[in-house]
Amino acid sequence: MSETTKPWILTPLLESGVLSKIAGCRIFLKLENLQPSSSFKSRGIGNMVLTSIDQHKENSSDDRPLHFFSSSGGNAGLACVTAAKSLGYKASVVVPTSTDDWTVQKLFASGASEVIIHGDSWFYADEYLRETVIPKAEERGEKGIYIHPFDRPAIWAGASTMIDELKEQMPERPDVIICSVGGGGLFSGIMQGLDRVGWGEDVQVLPVETLGADSLAQSVTNGELVTLPGITSVATSLGAIRVAEHAFREAQRPNVKPIVLDDAEACAACWRFLDDERYLVEPACGVSVALAYDGRLNHYLGKFSPETKVVIIVCGGSKISLELLNKYKKKYQESSEAAAAKYKC
Repeated sequence: MSETTKPWILTPLLESGVLSKIAGCRIFLKLENLQPSSSFKSRGIGNMVLTSIDQHKENSSDDRPLHFFSSSGGNAGLACVTAAKSLGYKASVVVPTSTDDWTVQKLFASGASEVIIHGDSWFYADEYLRETVIPKAEERGEKGIYIHPFDRPAIWAGASTMIDELKEQMPERPDVIICSVGGGGLFSGIMQGLDRVGWGEDVQVLPVETLGADSLAQSVTNGELVTLPGITSVATSLGAIRVAEHAFREAQRPNVKPIVLDDAEACAACWRFLDDERYLVEPACGVSVALAYDGRLNHYLGKFSPETKVVIIVCGGSKISLELLNKYKKKYQESSEAAAAKYKC
């Protein structure tokens, strides 16, 4: 990994007294919501940016200025922009027409050189980026660097650094790690990091998705990669219709157990987590936090002791506000209570 100044930070690991009492075991929070882009994406995307810079510098015959490009209007796009800007480079983003003005303005505020709106889905925005926008940058004399949101080894390597930190912060290895899964970059990085520190076979890993964005769980169930017809969950940051092949392979390890919760459970965890820990996170993160509530850990893990150590990766995310959270609460409170009741039976 590059020795250049890293565009991510070492994040705290805190033991939560409130969630530990609720869950009946020791709950630790790895606060990736505190990263510069407000999500764990700063690690993986940041490392991919660093890797690209190093490779460009090694090619002394190419003196074109670098320009980084992302097709994500969400957390990956923000991570690309914040990482590139922090290192002194330009970054632009192509987003689909469904992207709200708030997100576009946030990308500009974070330092985007340009935000281009094109296509009615991420697929078409990404296609336009690769086939039109980057070639035009090359014609202008720039070196265009395409930043994939999750499916690159440099991204997994960046995400894996949180496990190195965890080993320093928690010398007694955890029993369980819980993480959210979209395309699989975070999950792949966690598994890579666990292997590197010697915990690869000893830690139970629970990758969590929402129903309607559960491409990993469906793939594991079917024994082959599954492409979803579309994303129907409100947790759009988990919206990869097909998980990375590498993540699918990692999920077949015996110590990995994919879990799927519904939108109501994910959203309820967001407002409860705000009350309990004063952190505002989006449903894509809330779905992991949800396992600490209402007996879900006992349901999915079976018996454990009060000393069982569970680390929740608080992956964060920027696609949330108090206004939106209140809308979720109005829509899902009744159904979330019904969902909680089934775990208490």
